[in-house]
Amino acid sequence: MTCRLIQFSFFIFSSSGHVVEIYGPEASVKTTLALHVIAEAQKQGGYCVFVDAEHALDKKLAESIGVNTTNLLLSQPDCGEQALSLVDTLIRSGSVDVIVVDSVAALVPKGELDGEMGHAHMAMQARLMSQALRKLSHALSPSQCILIFINQVRSNISTFGGFSGPTEILGSQVLVKVVKNKLVPPFKIAEFELQFGKGISKETEIIDLSVKNKLISKAGAMFYYNEQSFRGKDALKNFLAENQSALEELEMKLREKLLNAETEKMWDVINGDVREAIATVDSTDEEAAAIVEA
Repeated sequence: MTCRLIQFSFFIFSSSGHVVEIYGPEASVKTTLALHVIAEAQKQGGYCVFVDAEHALDKKLAESIGVNTTNLLLSQPDCGEQALSLVDTLIRSGSVDVIVVDSVAALVPKGELDGEMGHAHMAMQARLMSQALRKLSHALSPSQCILIFINQVRSNISTFGGFSGPTEILGSQVLVKVVKNKLVPPFKIAEFELQFGKGISKETEIIDLSVKNKLISKAGAMFYYNEQSFRGKDALKNFLAENQSALEELEMKLREKLLNAETEKMWDVINGDVREAIATVDSTDEEAAAIVEA
């Protein structure tokens, strides 16, 4: 798992007993990000549930990301009440570690499904979610379960320009921002490169962080690592993807360097506190001596 994804997953896993919402526009890899969290939870021995209200989970994509679909409890409920009732039962059982609900928009109330097309159903879903969250939050509080809701944001329809010529798009750059958080400082940002059909690109992030930490040299479009040269990031990325041992070696060096940097930073803080404490003691002794002399 990459370092930025480690930071994001640490935020998620520190949210045990809380609700987490991953939201964004359509096709902004919300489900992919949730699947990465499930994959990491499974690696730590956690039991995970995916409530597929959209009935659209791609098992091949989940497996390519690292999810063990054999050990994943998958539910495809018929209505919003059924989905939320299942979530409540699972939380109260205490037997699951991560529950992902994909998505809030697909949690259609039974009354709306049973009604006629075109009939107004004023705020039925809003009332359902409001009631469910009060109940679920109460059940989550004593548990170690993480409940992740995936949600969408809508934008107004507007005009757009013409289409360009045919191009092959292999992925996208994704920016994730923590908007609200009760447990750690909010507004943290993580940026990932997403490869369609594969998930978050581990190789790209390791390259970026290795260049930043001087484990890989970069001059113009050329990259240099272990006395080998690569023309362009894609060439180095392909090399690391095809040579797992080289990727693991570079990742280990990077982890050691980052860990040493964090340790040094921690000791600087500790030494600064000690120096401040000594200075305070010295000033106190001088004041005491002055009082005695007086």
